[in-house]
Amino acid sequence: MAKPSVYVTRSLPVEVIDKLKERYEVEVNLEDRALTKEELKGKIKGRDAIVVVGNVIDEEICQIAESQCKIFACYSVGYNNVDVEAATKHGIYVSNTPEIVTGATADLALTLLLSTARRVLECDKFVRSGQTSWGPMTLVGSQVSGKTIGIIGGGRIGMAVAQRAKGFDMNIIYTDVNPNPTFETTTGGKFVDKETLLKTADFISIHIPLFPTTRHFIGKNELQMMKKTTILINTARGPIVDEKALVEALQQGIIAGAGLDVFEQEPKLESGLVELPNVVITPHIGTSTTEIRIEMGLLCAQNIFAALDGEKPPTCLNPTAKEN
Repeated sequence: MAKPSVYVTRSLPVEVIDKLKERYEVEVNLEDRALTKEELKGKIKGRDAIVVVGNVIDEEICQIAESQCKIFACYSVGYNNVDVEAATKHGIYVSNTPEIVTGATADLALTLLLSTARRVLECDKFVRSGQTSWGPMTLVGSQVSGKTIGIIGGGRIGMAVAQRAKGFDMNIIYTDVNPNPTFETTTGGKFVDKETLLKTADFISIHIPLFPTTRHFIGKNELQMMKKTTILINTARGPIVDEKALVEALQQGIIAGAGLDVFEQEPKLESGLVELPNVVITPHIGTSTTEIRIEMGLLCAQNIFAALDGEKPPTCLNPTAKEN
């Protein structure tokens, strides 16, 4: 009897692929690029499970996969690239990798905050270029300790960022749909409304999901509420920030700087962004540590094992999929 077939849309750690191969026939896209939609349509036919690494899974893809596919296992915590409603309609489970990524993403948020505040990339370039005029006013940055950090989103990652900020003796405020008592008990953070946070914080770090209601959650009006000395950090999802408005705000000195790991139309960046010296940009590496990449893949494997054994996946996003 033939083994079930699993397709992995992008290369993953060998430990993950080996785990899947213990039970299934596995094919991996070994090219260092994402598949086009037409390529993906060809690859999903006859598959029992798909490990989704950033690809868009829409109604058409779900319809093609429906005859055999049991699960789209997302190799990420975010799943805005997957039409979960369509997958549910076609009886296909969708899973993600939520709690695993918390620490690594929080680490990167603090890395971007510190790098931007202390102008680390500018300093690195300055030294490498052979400059020797090192004086007390050379590349002066912003103090971090003792300042106020405003965290947008009081969930797991936002709370992890607050815990790290607490170690820097920062004053912590946060906003969300509702207060989170656990956040406050753990970090000492104070719940405020969105406007108060924008007007008060020296550093603002974004940690909310991307929904239609959060698209451009930070736009021109919000940027103008911020202090001229504010630094904005985004390790959540690019479209939460109006990137065009952000570039204009940075160019005009409306805010002091930004640290960005995600972008509105990634991998394409808004015109003018890369020329700005007061921006630190990274290529969506929030979860890019060896340990986390392996753990994420192994959780995808666990979800696939469950789905193909006729059970609900551990981190299932649509448990009613098989009821249709």
